[in-house]
Amino acid sequence: VLQIAVMFRLARRCFTLPLLSRCWEAPAALLRGLSGSCPGGEDRPSLNLGKKWKDTAEVVIIGGGCVGVSLAYHLAKAGMKDVVLLEKSELTAGSTWHAAGLTTYFHPGINLKKIHYYSIELYEKLEKETGQAVGFHQPGSIRIASTPTRVDEFRYQMTRTSWHATPQYLIEPEKVQELFPLLNMDKVLAGLYNPGDGHIDPYSLTMAFAAGARKYGAELCFPVQVTNLVPRSDGSWEVETPQRTIRAKRIVNAAGFWAREVGKMIGLEHPLIPVHHQYVVTATVPEVKALKRELPVLRDLEGSYYLRQERDGLLFGPYESPEKMKLQESWVKEGVPPGFGKELFESDLDRIMDHVEAAMEMVPVLKKADILNIVSGPITYTPDILPMVGPHQGFRNYWVAIGFGYGIIHAGGIGKYLSDWILIGEPPFDLIELDPNRYGKWTTTEYTAAKARESYGLNNIVGYPKEERFAGRPTKRISGVYEILKSQCSMGFHAGWEQPHWFYKCGDDTAYKPSFRRTNWFEPVGREYKQVMEKVGLIDLTPFGKFSVKGTDSFKLLDHLFANVIPKVGFTNISHMLTPKGRVYAELTVSHLAPGEFLLVTGSGSELHDLRWIEEVVAEGGYSVEIKNVTDEIGVLGVAGPLARKVLEKLTSEDLSNNAFKFLQSKPIKLSNIPLTAIRISYTGELGWELYHKRQDTAVLYNAIMETGQEEGIDNFGTYAMNVLRLEKAFRAWGAEMNCDTNPLEAGLDYFIKLNKSSDFIGKQALKQIKEQGLERRLVYLTLQTDNVDPEGNESIWHNGKVVGNTTSGTYSYSTQQSLAFAYVPIELSKAGQTLEVELLGKQYAARVVQEPLLFTEPTRNRLHKKDGKVKS
Repeated sequence: VLQIAVMFRLARRCFTLPLLSRCWEAPAALLRGLSGSCPGGEDRPSLNLGKKWKDTAEVVIIGGGCVGVSLAYHLAKAGMKDVVLLEKSELTAGSTWHAAGLTTYFHPGINLKKIHYYSIELYEKLEKETGQAVGFHQPGSIRIASTPTRVDEFRYQMTRTSWHATPQYLIEPEKVQELFPLLNMDKVLAGLYNPGDGHIDPYSLTMAFAAGARKYGAELCFPVQVTNLVPRSDGSWEVETPQRTIRAKRIVNAAGFWAREVGKMIGLEHPLIPVHHQYVVTATVPEVKALKRELPVLRDLEGSYYLRQERDGLLFGPYESPEKMKLQESWVKEGVPPGFGKELFESDLDRIMDHVEAAMEMVPVLKKADILNIVSGPITYTPDILPMVGPHQGFRNYWVAIGFGYGIIHAGGIGKYLSDWILIGEPPFDLIELDPNRYGKWTTTEYTAAKARESYGLNNIVGYPKEERFAGRPTKRISGVYEILKSQCSMGFHAGWEQPHWFYKCGDDTAYKPSFRRTNWFEPVGREYKQVMEKVGLIDLTPFGKFSVKGTDSFKLLDHLFANVIPKVGFTNISHMLTPKGRVYAELTVSHLAPGEFLLVTGSGSELHDLRWIEEVVAEGGYSVEIKNVTDEIGVLGVAGPLARKVLEKLTSEDLSNNAFKFLQSKPIKLSNIPLTAIRISYTGELGWELYHKRQDTAVLYNAIMETGQEEGIDNFGTYAMNVLRLEKAFRAWGAEMNCDTNPLEAGLDYFIKLNKSSDFIGKQALKQIKEQGLERRLVYLTLQTDNVDPEGNESIWHNGKVVGNTTSGTYSYSTQQSLAFAYVPIELSKAGQTLEVELLGKQYAARVVQEPLLFTEPTRNRLHKKDGKVKS
């Protein structure tokens, strides 16, 4: 260890030049003039740009990294004319050129697997299509499990992969050693193996995309710096450069670590920050050279590094801890240095020595390896490590493809994804986790830095369900009861908000203890469930997204947006916005407060996602409406349970009886002299009201309700208990049972879809066709007996030895003492009584399709009770 440490320190002195030559595939590409200009300039930057440019473009892409050039390729290949890419320096400048080039099918995100899968499938054939070699190696990859918890994680990931096309296997230590014979097997318990994984030369890949883009008619122009962006009233843009101005129907910011500068041109502060990522390349290692086949890429998760073969040597890159890793914060505050393009940072081996030692222990041949090269370059991170992809709320036709911590594997799939979205007008599948609108004004520079440090430093920690990360919290988005509740509960993070997940009592284990099995919140959540079912509970729902819609065309707009009928004045309903292809883009509650005045409410994670869609429809249709995002102005408390009415009646003179205040009715009332809008609705399915009020009144209202409800035994409950209550009532959730991957008919939302209403709502014609053609799958309701583990969603469903579907969400039913889940299965397996198996942590549990729901809602129970009473009388 001492010897290698000395060598590393010597290497640090030798490799601190601003630009290091690379030692992997095609190093000569960096030394010759870089290709990729406008047509006619294949081997040098484009000149005489005025003769080549068009005055207008369908799309202007800003940034010539791998992602931007991939998008140009995909748009042009799909037939779009007038695709122009502008690059301020040279193609691959920024982060692409120095990337390690790893490619993997694996991703814990469900639909991000599709992005990875498409990329690899494309890279396998891109050379043949374009004539440009890409240097693609596919020796496979192995993730190493060296703890029992990590083995559980691999089992958890296996059940989330089995219903995808991704090739992935959980392998025993013997197979791990066979595939990677240089490994020290002392700590290896299992491996997660993805055949087909590997690495690709980023420069050559980008050049292949560039060749393909030109082949299909796109223009790639550089060096051209965008100096200003001017939005026009018709939704188009003027893209200003020193050479000329282009008018574009839409622009795509794919500018890498310059993306913040591009965003600032229109007043946006994109939450991005460059991270110093280091990797080391060794000289020839005799044991590696003697191998007959290339080693698979190795990921030692406990050591927090990746390692792959590089010619006859090795390349390995660590992810330093949050305390040791380095951010280039000066670029956020002062901007990227104007000339920075193909330069590198000075390496700092002291930061990575812990990982070096871990790598030498796992791969002992490293101890004698000579260091050939050390690379420390900027990689742009978002707060949660995932990129920002898609149209941005607040600016028509401004799209982004930025913040790629893993741009090489994402480039192909994201290029295709964005191209399809731009061309067909809706996302080809759900990727809300990449929505740029998941961030908002609450996302400060300080928050971005704290979260990026955490995300990078914890890159390889165990990925649990219901995981929480705590850096950068709380933001300015705290409700009026945060200070009251923060010491009483475990808070969850929702779109910048702090919201109680579950509450503590004396004697409870209050620690954060994530697990793949039932953990310390299981009993407390059962207690909260019982509280709501038998007495009355109070929950903070302030994080809901909330929009006010007013104006002469408000009814007309909503009737076009939503598949449900618009509720009468004084009433509320559940409505869905569909895509033109009939997919479920969003679910909202619509309250008709006064003639022409509406309150729309959506989930916290969908706030700007939904608002952007509404604003786009308004702009395209020319509707005369005023839409205001009132999310931060309005607080929400939910009161639910059989004694809810009894508590609230003490605080108001309003008649809250069933006849006077009906289910789904909304009224302006006063509680404890606080004006608010009360809506008789509850996601628990029990008697309840949601109380919408000025955010500054939340604490006073909360205290009044809690004090008044002492006689009824009122208590708090959190979102975990609410999830159990909604699942027992068979309530669907957007993002789980329905999203842009599903249509409302297969999701069992028929009741909310009014195909016979007169207005031609978005998606109506597509739904009629879907209904006429018949469904291929259907959402079913499952019960199953397990042992200390419950379904979460996205687990594989088996039948007769084959994977036939997937769960969407699940929980433990405290009333019936069994697990339950929603799942999509083929239509022929969807009848009540059908037996199936649900895979949980490597074991298949018998499940049965049952008639939904397990428990009727309070309004249904009342209706049945009255009906029974009439029959008896």
